[in-house]
Order: sequence, then structure tokens, then C-alpha cells
Amino acid sequence: QVQLVESGGGLVQPGGSLRLSCAASGSILSINVMGWYRQAPGKERELVAGITNIGATNYADSVKGRFTISRDNAKNTVSLQMNSLKPEDTAVYYCNANGIYRDDILRRRDFQVWGQGTLVTVSS
Repeated sequence: QVQLVESGGGLVQPGGSLRLSCAASGSILSINVMGWYRQAPGKERELVAGITNIGATNYADSVKGRFTISRDNAKNTVSLQMNSLKPEDTAVYYCNANGIYRDDILRRRDFQVWGQGTLVTVSS
């Protein structure tokens, strides 16, 4: 199985910065896309940013120019640098990844997994 563990959430004032990190573990052969999603109270989960294994990125319009996604393929990690945070960025942020792993009997299998979520609160 593949697991994602997130870190880096917390409370920050408007205009401040936070960095989220996510590490994938397990019998991973390759990861195609890693991304960050968020879900605010009463709202649906939405894509914040994604990055492919060759570094192509995409961002939600609401975070362009403020957030930067990056990944380390050798370490199977993805990070989200969040600058100029606004109260409307308050949400639980989830890491997501999809790719290929080896199961218990060494078969190649597809995976798509979510992290447990980390809370980001932007408030004065």
C-alpha cells in the first residue's frame, strides 16, 4: 500500500506564509501527479495545485502568483509554499498522489491516495 503523510499546517495572520509538505511511502514504482486540494467548511473539495513527474504545474486561479508547488521525485515528496495568505485560504489541505506500486505479491498496481489532511487557518 501507499500512504501520504502531510505536515506544516497551522495558524497564520493574513499576509503571512506557510509551507506544507507531503511524503509518500510504500512500495512505490512511480508517481505521476502529486497535488494539493483543500476543503473549507461547507464547501466542496477543490484543487489548489498539481505537479506532474516532469514538473508541469497547474494552479487554481485563486492562488496563482501566491502559491508555489514543488516536488522531489527522488524522495517522493511534494510541497506547497503559500505566501500572501488570505482568510479565504482557510481550509483543510489534502495531499493527493497517483502512480504505480508493487503489491504484496509483487504485482504492478495503480494507486491513488489521499493524505489525512492538515488545517490551515488564516486569521488575525
